[in-house]
Amino acid sequence: MDYQNPVFWGLLIAAGFAAGYLFRQRVTSKQAGSVEQKTKTQIEEAGRKSHELVLEAKDKSAAIIEAARRDEHETKSKLGRLEDLILKKEGSLNKQALDLADEKRFVDSEIAKVKEVKAAVDELKSRAIVELEKVAGMSRGEAKDKIINEIKEQYSQELAQTLQKLEKDRRDEIEKKSLDIITTVIQRYARSHISELTTSIFTLPNEDFKGKIIGREGRNIRALERATGVELIVDETPDAIIISSFDPLRREITCLALEKLIKDGRIQPAKIEEKVEEAKQEIQKRMNEIGEAAVFEVGIYDLPKEIVQLLGRLHFRTSYGQNVLTHSIEVAYLASMMASELGANVEIAKKGALVHDIGKAIDHEVEGTHVELGRKILKKYNVDNAVIQAMESHHDEYPFSTPESYIVTAADVLSAARPGARRDTLDNYIKRLTDLEKIAGSFEGVKTAYAISAGRELRIFVVPEKIDDFGALQMAKDIAMKIQSELKYPGEIKVNVIRESRAVEYAK
Repeated sequence: MDYQNPVFWGLLIAAGFAAGYLFRQRVTSKQAGSVEQKTKTQIEEAGRKSHELVLEAKDKSAAIIEAARRDEHETKSKLGRLEDLILKKEGSLNKQALDLADEKRFVDSEIAKVKEVKAAVDELKSRAIVELEKVAGMSRGEAKDKIINEIKEQYSQELAQTLQKLEKDRRDEIEKKSLDIITTVIQRYARSHISELTTSIFTLPNEDFKGKIIGREGRNIRALERATGVELIVDETPDAIIISSFDPLRREITCLALEKLIKDGRIQPAKIEEKVEEAKQEIQKRMNEIGEAAVFEVGIYDLPKEIVQLLGRLHFRTSYGQNVLTHSIEVAYLASMMASELGANVEIAKKGALVHDIGKAIDHEVEGTHVELGRKILKKYNVDNAVIQAMESHHDEYPFSTPESYIVTAADVLSAARPGARRDTLDNYIKRLTDLEKIAGSFEGVKTAYAISAGRELRIFVVPEKIDDFGALQMAKDIAMKIQSELKYPGEIKVNVIRESRAVEYAK
């Protein structure tokens, strides 16, 4: 054979392809038979399962139908029973309606008979009156007037004398009773009175501290006066300095700040400002404690905490030289005793008396009378309206609407009128100093203003970013002119406007 012949190789390749094709066809035929057999088996299995599911569904549907039939039967039975019951009720109601109709007809007939009898009686009465008028020779009205006139003529003088006697006896009895009540109340309540002045004395550990408080060229004492708004008087009094201010709160802050400075030992402007701020914060806490002590003393435990704090502020307020909180506590005691004697509401009277001057705690800061401010404060914190009515009339700004309002007013007058309780000239002096500070504070750019030296100097600190040097000069003139036009005062008042700039930076 010629193995080099291409024809030979072509035939050989063709024979190979043919043999491969036949082999593949045979394998494919066997695989197809196997797949067909599997498919047939799966179909038969699915048929058996579907037959079982159908049988199961038929059983369930039969059970459901049977249950529905039983429910329907029970429902029909219930409806039948309800229908019988409704029919019986309907019959009973019809019978009751017939009975009511019969009773109504009977009542109507009886009412008609009564009306007939009443008409007959009225007719007989009219006839009798006519006959009496004929016999008497006058009408019914004339007879009435004649009888009244005869009684007046016969007993007028006796009645007048009796009324006068009753009125006099009643007035004497009321005056005696009121005098007894007031005397009893005053005797039961005794409290010492101390009119608060405008100066406080601060005791020093030793004389050397005077020099430290004054500082080099007076810088420490000036810083302290500026921070507190008081005037410090360092005189020949041994181991003591005098703190002068019409405001007790400022004096208290100054005393507390001095205590802290002496305890610290470092007295300098920066430390002074720090200790004054600490003193102000501590005073706020002390106000709360003082207010709580006041309400505990008089036995009132349900006032809002904001009202209690304002009561604490009253400890640092005076009225005609009298401590306002002490006065309020005294009025509360007097009012409670008077209410008890008169049978009024003791709790309302006592509360109204304790808070009657609550508006004075903020009247330096807000415009308006202390009565009006007090009413707004009490309403804001939902205090009982009966308490507001009890306190609002003590200066006759509002009408007396309850017995407790009369009692609170009487107790207020008693507390204020006791010997030594108040000093009128001192209150006028404090009012003048307060007005001075208010005038200065009304100008834009003013930071703080203090009336010192018994009102002879008004020291004003301005915001340097808002007021320049020329503006400070102009402000001093404007404030002086306003004081001249609005206030009356002896001598002259120095208006001192201070503008101070500070530069602060931190090294990091």
